[in-house]
Amino acid sequence: MNIPTLLTLLRIFAIPIIFIFYCLPFPWAHPTAAILLALAAFTDWLDGYLARSLSQMTQLGAFLDPVADKLLVAVVLVMVLSAHLIPYLGVAAAIIIGREIAISALREWMSTIGKRVSINVTTIAKYKTMMQMVALILLVWYHPDSQLWVKWIGAVLLYFAAILTIWSMCVYLKAAWPDLKKV
Repeated sequence: MNIPTLLTLLRIFAIPIIFIFYCLPFPWAHPTAAILLALAAFTDWLDGYLARSLSQMTQLGAFLDPVADKLLVAVVLVMVLSAHLIPYLGVAAAIIIGREIAISALREWMSTIGKRVSINVTTIAKYKTMMQMVALILLVWYHPDSQLWVKWIGAVLLYFAAILTIWSMCVYLKAAWPDLKKV
């Protein structure tokens, strides 16, 4: 167990805590959940940075990091949708969650045929993740007594993240296409 892997595990353990704060009936609950989400998002960057700079990259960490990211995003998307604040966010959420499942399956399949290395994280995917996190932090922060701009900027950013999600999926599929054609 090293520091980067511990940070990844903390991100996973933060998910139910974020959820609990989000559900509490207090005016400070949503902002607290949003701050915890922001800290969890920061650990995504920090664990990768530390793993590379301290030469502490492990197979466990490489496996857990994307799992933690996908769990965090999926749970927070469902959490925000369940609040019925913006019903049409379901389209963006479906795109984001669907892409995550599809690309995870693609990576798994590429790994089984020995081509895992050819599907690495792209710059577009990093921007997608950053935009998702900012959007989700704003949407978690929002509650009916909040400023309306928080909700709308979060919604717009989530749709931009959904567009980047589709774009990054196309990049992954293009990289995998030669191997997909052989099937």
